[in-house]
Amino acid sequence: MISIKSALMAVAFVVASLQGGTGYKVETRYPVPGNGGFDYLSIDTAARRLYLSHGTEVNVVDADNGKLIGTIADTPGVHGIAIASEFKHGFTSNGRENKVSMFDSTTLQLIKKIDVGKGPDGIYYDPETKRVFTNNHGTHDVTAIDAKTGEVVGTVKVEADGEEAVVADGVVYLNGEDTNEVIVFDPKSLEVKKRFPIGVAKTPTGLAYDSKTKRLFIGCRNEPKMVVMDATSGKVINSFPIGRGVDFAGFDPQAKLIFFSCSEGVLSIYHEKSADEYEDAGAVKTQPSAKTLAFDSKTKKVFLTAAEYTETPPATAGGRPQRTIKPGSFVVLVVSK
Repeated sequence: MISIKSALMAVAFVVASLQGGTGYKVETRYPVPGNGGFDYLSIDTAARRLYLSHGTEVNVVDADNGKLIGTIADTPGVHGIAIASEFKHGFTSNGRENKVSMFDSTTLQLIKKIDVGKGPDGIYYDPETKRVFTNNHGTHDVTAIDAKTGEVVGTVKVEADGEEAVVADGVVYLNGEDTNEVIVFDPKSLEVKKRFPIGVAKTPTGLAYDSKTKRLFIGCRNEPKMVVMDATSGKVINSFPIGRGVDFAGFDPQAKLIFFSCSEGVLSIYHEKSADEYEDAGAVKTQPSAKTLAFDSKTKKVFLTAAEYTETPPATAGGRPQRTIKPGSFVVLVVSK
């Protein structure tokens, strides 16, 4: 016969597992005005600003209290935001117009628009070369931009639809979503150096990296998995289950925690015990649609954007239902210990 004490302990264990063994949980939500679609978000840790892609604009909010600081307008189909702090410049990838908006990160005012490849999606900054890179899905390449002048300096022929990238070790590691590989290119020469096939999973999107163990953590959507790969040789070390609909990843080098944001409404977390040993640290229930994240290295918080959707019946028999964002439902989820 199970005692009351044993039963209570079992319930407590289940609750703890759902919240995550790390102690992470959804602490609060920052409501953000506007009803457009959304994709990536990024954080300027020093300035304590969150940049949120949101339809045809970027919302900028205070990372510590959620207060709306301002808006960067006229960014049609914006996907991501990159910040080059030393130049006080920011950059947005505007997917619908094949351009990048270069703006003043202090005033949030537009400086100019830059023509890049077709369908710019992910965007990121390399402080060593002082360059910003856009992953162009329409032309299957990467555009390199001088972060100081805003001039295009060249193109990387990755021949893939790049998703999340990691800048480290003097190279860029890039997920090829459609080619199921990690592409390694030189941000200075703009030459592709290596291609590492993933093999055990497909549709890689989220990517994180531990520079000490030289391990890449790849979030794949097809048969949802975290794939651990040796960044030097491309050897796949192991793979582990994660939530459905992964789109982004983050890594805490101090706590050795790997985060994957998944659109089913789960933040999957793994602990790196050693270069070749990993344990499930427990998933955190977030909110359906919360597919991208920004990890704050200062507070160790994880920020995710999400919204609620309404579904209407298909217009024709056999058609697909129409999903629209519920007005006023866009939020930033703050996940912390």
